[in-house]
Amino acid sequence: MLKQIKFWLNNARYVSLPQSLLPCLLAISLASGAPDFSWGLSILAVIGVVLAHFGMNLADDYFDYKKDNGNVREVLADAGMRSRIAKCSYLTSGEATVKQLAIAIAVYLFLASICGGAILYYRGINVLYIALIAGFLGINYSGYPLRLGYYGLGELLIGIMFGPLLMAGVYLSASGELSESVTAISCAVGFLVMNIVYTHAIMDLEPDKAIGKMTLARLFAKRIPMLLWSAVCVFAPFIIISALVYLGMISTWNLLVLVLLPMAIGLFISVCKFAYNKPVDLNPKWWMGPMDMWDKVKAAGIEWFMIRWYMCRNLVTFFCLILIIVNFIV
Repeated sequence: MLKQIKFWLNNARYVSLPQSLLPCLLAISLASGAPDFSWGLSILAVIGVVLAHFGMNLADDYFDYKKDNGNVREVLADAGMRSRIAKCSYLTSGEATVKQLAIAIAVYLFLASICGGAILYYRGINVLYIALIAGFLGINYSGYPLRLGYYGLGELLIGIMFGPLLMAGVYLSASGELSESVTAISCAVGFLVMNIVYTHAIMDLEPDKAIGKMTLARLFAKRIPMLLWSAVCVFAPFIIISALVYLGMISTWNLLVLVLLPMAIGLFISVCKFAYNKPVDLNPKWWMGPMDMWDKVKAAGIEWFMIRWYMCRNLVTFFCLILIIVNFIV
């Protein structure tokens, strides 16, 4: 049983957990001063979000596999193209069947719905509305009827789901109310989460063209608009926080996120150099944040990709952590 649980946790890409966990914790920190704040419902909301995240990750695998049997990216990788690691390897290798995958998805989403049902009982119908919208968008990321990810809207969806929808749901669960300032902060977080997959799409532009996968980067087509949106994703969060402080809606201490501007600027310059095929120093610097297992990354010859991916991840991680600490203390 434990082996099976570990197997499906790995397939559900638990390494992506910070993408949902950090916005959850930030929403809780923002809600912690509310009169009707509840630690119990906060924890229940986090568990529900994590379970739903895992279920949606597996659902994405399911729909992708049904579309092309998971083989396309393996072929590209074998051809030497700079492509992402193939998805659904546990299906293509025969370790699991599509039926088993469907059962795992159902289990994750059922457990998430139990958490949501308990919160609904205490916090009211708005929790259900948020959950239904998030669930609809999550399924339609790569599933029917809309399959929005196949029309270049996948990055926008991820930003909305892991920013405004996730944080509104957790904040409502924790405090019993909604907030304009939290909505604005959740948009800032959404931009940074979106930036992870959008930067990924920029670096995967040619492989995506080869397999006919439409992304937001491909929709922009030309370098200038593509990089302008990259600038929005990277710098809009700092503008949003600064504006909220200026308007007196949040504490001045939240401006501590501005210490991350060197990382943001460095990331944007690096993405621009990639887009124009200009050389860049691939040796990690201290201000870029942690770069896990860098020796193995270099040995695999993917430092050109991972240094940018790590910076995207580190930017949203430290942005959220600073705001979490500030808003729990202040």
